[in-house]
Amino acid sequence: MFDKVLLPVDINHPESWENALPAAKRCAGSGGEIHLLGIVHDLGSAMISSFLPENFEKTAMENLKAKLEELASKEFSSDDKVETHVGHGHVPETILRIADQLGADLIVMASHPPNDFQTLLVGSNADKVVRHSPIPVLTLR
Repeated sequence: MFDKVLLPVDINHPESWENALPAAKRCAGSGGEIHLLGIVHDLGSAMISSFLPENFEKTAMENLKAKLEELASKEFSSDDKVETHVGHGHVPETILRIADQLGADLIVMASHPPNDFQTLLVGSNADKVVRHSPIPVLTLR
């Protein structure tokens, strides 16, 4: 079993956690901690940001935290050791940074089915995490 399992989720896409969440529970066992991570994507451009309301990112992070708390209360029992975290930035980099900060010993995450053309052009977040993570990564489809 693992002591600290990081479970990055996209709260708006249940496929990002429906299979990964039970796997994370199994990997943590009865003594491990699960750390749910939601990420507010970095918009990457000051021009885009200028069209958004003031405090957009702060509000988005607060809303995401509330949704993660709701997911945690729905999917975990009071006996489970679960914490929620919200990050901001480029998804793979944020996952790896938070895993390091928490001292996680496993990352469990969903991966979309392979699409060679899309992967060639963009690459998936899971693929980038797997390639750059110093700790084990369990990916599920």
